[in-house]
Amino acid sequence: MKGVHFLVAFVFLALAASFAFASDPSSLQDFCVAINDTKDGVFVNGKLCKDPKLATAKDFFFSGLDIAGNTSNPLGSVITPANVAQIPGLNTLGISMARVDYAPYGGLNPPHTHPRATEILTVLEGTLYVGFVTSNPDNRLITKVLNPGDVFVFPVGLIAFQLNVGKTKAVAIAAFSSQNPGVNTIANAVFGSTPPIRSDVLAKAFQVDKNIVDHIQKQFWDVNN
Repeated sequence: MKGVHFLVAFVFLALAASFAFASDPSSLQDFCVAINDTKDGVFVNGKLCKDPKLATAKDFFFSGLDIAGNTSNPLGSVITPANVAQIPGLNTLGISMARVDYAPYGGLNPPHTHPRATEILTVLEGTLYVGFVTSNPDNRLITKVLNPGDVFVFPVGLIAFQLNVGKTKAVAIAAFSSQNPGVNTIANAVFGSTPPIRSDVLAKAFQVDKNIVDHIQKQFWDVNN
């Protein structure tokens, strides 16, 4: 019986240890302002960090989310990010934001994924049709029409989109659970990669004629960020 108790205790401790090492370690300092200086910086979580004693308010500040973005592009949308690239003080803090502007009726933030972050979107102006698709095997589409003040969550890594279905411009603020959420626009990645994916691969994947794939791959793939 003692042997059984020992085995149970050993398994429990082993599982606890595995859980403990499965996540990022807690920060041992207040912040880690990102810098590009390879001489004096300390490499932490993908960025070099300056001496904390040299940090200033500028490292934690960004101005510009009040400025409307130019939506005169094929997608009719533009993203103004406020992540670690704009705010060095976000490094290691696991959070960031962005402003999204949508042109009147039809402005689209096309199907995309954020590989490193869950997104929570708050509509400030306009009316948005938003949604995401669950993973295999269900691939269930979950959608909602949002109005000013409404909030919607897009789980990390899932394909998501937003479309302006109102007659006026729309504006939203997005918050992310990462200092650098990343973005992978599906159409650009599949049909606009460099070098391109072989057309016979895509023709079979989408069950269409190879000539259709060739035509799509020749298009100009615009980005809104």
